Amino acid sequence: MDRQAYKDGTRVIRVLTVGLLMTAAGCGGGASAGDTAAAELPGSSVTLWTDSTELFMEHPALLPGRPGKFAVHLTDLTDFAPLTSGRIVLRFEPDGGGEGFSVVQEAPSRPGIYGPSPEFPRAGVWNLTIEVESPQARDRIVVPGLRVHATEADVPADDDAGGGIAFLKEQQWKTPGFRTEFAREGVVQEAFEATGTIVPAAGRLAEVAAPIAGLVDAAGVADAPVPGQRVTAGQVLLVLTPSLGDAGSTYAEARGELREAEAEHARAERLYAVEAIPERRLREAESRLQVAREALAGLTGGGTPRSDGRLAVRSPIAGVVTSRSVSAGSRVAAGDPLFTVVDAGTVWVQANVPATDAARIGAGSGASFQLEGSPRIFDAPRTIAVGSVLDSLSRTVPVLYQAANLDGAIKIGANARVAIRTGRRAAGLVIPASAVLDEDGRSIVYVQLDGERFEKRMVTIGGREGERTLVVGGLTAGDRVVSGAAYQVRLASLSTSAPAHGPEH
Repeated sequence: MDRQAYKDGTRVIRVLTVGLLMTAAGCGGGASAGDTAAAELPGSSVTLWTDSTELFMEHPALLPGRPGKFAVHLTDLTDFAPLTSGRIVLRFEPDGGGEGFSVVQEAPSRPGIYGPSPEFPRAGVWNLTIEVESPQARDRIVVPGLRVHATEADVPADDDAGGGIAFLKEQQWKTPGFRTEFAREGVVQEAFEATGTIVPAAGRLAEVAAPIAGLVDAAGVADAPVPGQRVTAGQVLLVLTPSLGDAGSTYAEARGELREAEAEHARAERLYAVEAIPERRLREAESRLQVAREALAGLTGGGTPRSDGRLAVRSPIAGVVTSRSVSAGSRVAAGDPLFTVVDAGTVWVQANVPATDAARIGAGSGASFQLEGSPRIFDAPRTIAVGSVLDSLSRTVPVLYQAANLDGAIKIGANARVAIRTGRRAAGLVIPASAVLDEDGRSIVYVQLDGERFEKRMVTIGGREGERTLVVGGLTAGDRVVSGAAYQVRLASLSTSAPAHGPEH
C-alpha cells in the first residue's frame, strides 16, 4: 500500500483488494467458465483528494485486450455530496510515451458512480487523467502508475491485510454532515485536559425549604410550578397553613405582635402630628414595629403572611424548577425541602486538575470543555478560583471556570472534559474539534484509510482554540480524519452486519 504518494498537489492511496468480482461484462454481468479465474483475481482501488473532489476508484486486475469495468466514485468536497450529473473523460497514456486512448462517460450510472470499461492495448504502466465536467465540479485528477499485467500469472497475490471499519460511499453520501479533512501543521493555544463537573454559579441555586411546620394548601398545589418550569423572583410557589403546635403558635403570636405594633405606631404618628406626645414616644413605637417585623420575617423565612393567616412561600431567585417535593394536603416540618430553583444562565465548570499539571494553569487564560456524549465545544473564558488545597485521595486541585449558558444546553451536574489553556502557543497537527470523540475518557478520532475504510485512533490533545484542536500524538501529517458525523462511523464500527454495496460494486 502506497499511502504517501503525492502528485499535482493530490494524495493517492492504493489498496489491493481481494477477489473483486468484476468481469469483462461488468459488476452486474455473469461470468463465463473461461472468465472465472479472471473474475477471482485481486483488483485494486485508488483513493485521491484534490482541492475540490474526492476520487475513490475500484477496478479489476488489468489485462491487455480484456475490458475491465471501473467503479469511479466522485464526491464534491464542498458539501461531500455525490456528483449527480456531468460527464467524465478518462485519458490513458503509457508511461514513458506512446499512443494513448480515451474513454468518455456522459453521466453517472448512479449518483456519484461512473462505470467506464476501458480496454488496454498492451501491458505496462499507464497514467490516467480524469477530466470532470459537471455543474457541481470541474476538475482534473491525475492517477499515475496503473499496472496492466501481461498475463493472469503476472497478477500479484493479495498482500493487503484488509481490516478497518467499512463505511461505504453510499453510506457517507446519505449521512447528514459527513465530512473529512487532512491533519495539517498549525499553531493553537496550548492546553491540557482534565475531568470536570458542571455546578451552579454562586447565588444561582436556591433550596426552598418550609419556613415553619404546616399543611400544604391543596388548592394551590395544582398551580405550583413543576420541574422544568421557569419561575420569576418573588413568584408564589405554594401556600402553607401553619400548624397548631409550638411553631404554629409562635407564628400566630408574632403576627399578633406585628398587628399591635402597627396599630401603636399609627396612633403615635397621629398624636405626634398634633404635638400631643414627645418625639421620643414616636421613636419607641417605630422601634417596636421594626422588632415585630423582623421577628415575623425570621419565622417565615422570606414567605409572605396573608390576611387569612396562611403563609405564601416565594422563590428567592428567577430560574428553572429542578425538583419539587410537595403534594396536596401533606404535612411538612420546618426546614423540609420543598423546591429547588436553578438559574443556569451562567454556570461554573469545576475542573479537577492533576497535581502534576497545576503549575501549568495560565492566569486568566480560561478553558473550553465538552459535555459527556456531546461533540459541541463550549468556552469558559473566565477563571473564578484556583484551589490551594490538594485533595488527598484524587491528588487533584479544584479550579472553577465560568461559562455562559444562554441556550440552556449545559446541564447542571453533567460531566465534562475540560481543556485548560496554559496561556502559551503550541505547534503541531491541527484538526477540527468536531473530529475528536470521547470514549471512556479517552480522545479518539476516525482516520480514513481509503475511500470506504476507516480506522479508530487514540490521540493526545495538546490544545484547543475555537473549532481547532491540536493533536500531539496519534496522527501524522496527511492523515485524513472524519470531521463531521464521526459518531456515525463509530456506530458502523459497532455493527455486526456487513454493509451492502450498490450494483456498481
